[in-house]
Amino acid sequence: MEHPIHSFMKISMENIKEMVDVDTIVGQAVDTKDGTTIIPISKVRFGFASGGTEQKTDKNQDSQQGPFGGGSGGTVSITPIAFLVVANNGEIKVLSLENQTHIYEKLIDFIPELLSKLRLVNPKNFNGQRKTKTEE
Repeated sequence: MEHPIHSFMKISMENIKEMVDVDTIVGQAVDTKDGTTIIPISKVRFGFASGGTEQKTDKNQDSQQGPFGGGSGGTVSITPIAFLVVANNGEIKVLSLENQTHIYEKLIDFIPELLSKLRLVNPKNFNGQRKTKTEE
């Protein structure tokens, strides 16, 4: 026979799993009139607790398990942290909602500028074709 605490945990975990899927973290894309696509990005946090106790019974009773009391609970926190903005010209930007701008966001924003500057310095190497050993 399964212990009653297992059913508490199973029900709680199934309900939390149903609430959160990939669309919760990377939201549904929203298209604007000018052709820009905006995708919300969220941070998801989980908390879960479960517990129980068994009471002692009289020794004269045939039952091996005493009365059980228990409970479980969970929490989910969903916080929007950024928007991924894809302009109609293909330009991609990350708009952070947090006070701190992460280094990864800065790098992503800097890559197109870096590639443009490298093409200006040496356009021969940035025409989309790879050099062979004989060309070097």
